[in-house]
Amino acid sequence: MGTRADISAVFAEKVVWITGASSGIGEGMAKAFAGAGAKVVLCGRNVDELNRVRDECVAAGAHEDYLMVLLLDVLDYDAMPAALQAVLDEFSRVDILINNAGQGARDRVLNLSMDVYRKTMEVNLFSAIALTKKVLPVMMEQGSGRIVGLSSMAGKIGVHLRTAYCPAKHAVVGFCDALRAEMAHYGIKVTTIVPGVVRTQSAAKAMTGNGELLGPEKGVMVGGLSVDEAIEIIMSQLSEGADEIIVAAEGEVQLMKQKRDDPVTVFRFMETAAEEEIYSDSGE
Repeated sequence: MGTRADISAVFAEKVVWITGASSGIGEGMAKAFAGAGAKVVLCGRNVDELNRVRDECVAAGAHEDYLMVLLLDVLDYDAMPAALQAVLDEFSRVDILINNAGQGARDRVLNLSMDVYRKTMEVNLFSAIALTKKVLPVMMEQGSGRIVGLSSMAGKIGVHLRTAYCPAKHAVVGFCDALRAEMAHYGIKVTTIVPGVVRTQSAAKAMTGNGELLGPEKGVMVGGLSVDEAIEIIMSQLSEGADEIIVAAEGEVQLMKQKRDDPVTVFRFMETAAEEEIYSDSGE
């Protein structure tokens, strides 16, 4: 794995635009890139949290002029051209776009409204496609760049209670794979990050069937990797130019490999897991 010196050598002075940079993996990546000497665009909707992340980056030694707070709702496609122009006015280029903004959904299929299905797909997939389409011409003119998409283990394996989230994250993998082939001729690389369970607050922010948030009482992430452990894997493999980065505990890695080699066994395993979690307690 790449050392801290190796990572800094790769990312120093690079312009890195991160959506959803105010918490979780996005925040962790923002701090790591800032620590490596990159010019980081902290993008999101919560200006107070974005400013907090910026201030913590500066306190850790990052150059204040290398940090830009950019307010953007990724569902506001009409605002994207102005957002891109603001980044170019500040830093003149975009070397890495990390489409990290995401939205979870967790409920039984019959409880999930179509509005929740649509929003889950819009935030996780369509917003990433829209912003990528704005940034690609800049990278093509540069003759270089990297697009990064955030998928999930749920983008590799179907998981109960996630019939909205799984298809969105599967689609992210498909988009990134297709884009990788199409953009290679232009010197533009594509990386898909595939996290398993990482101990963030994302589960608490997942939508239930009617669009309300699950909340911290039910959306508690246990097990898996810490954010720091996840970021170490991501930064090391990104610095090496990986096409796909699996960010997961060993058991999850083995499950993904088994899905590839013996999918039927994984189907039966996931059926049993669903029965134990959602049907046994309800008496069905």
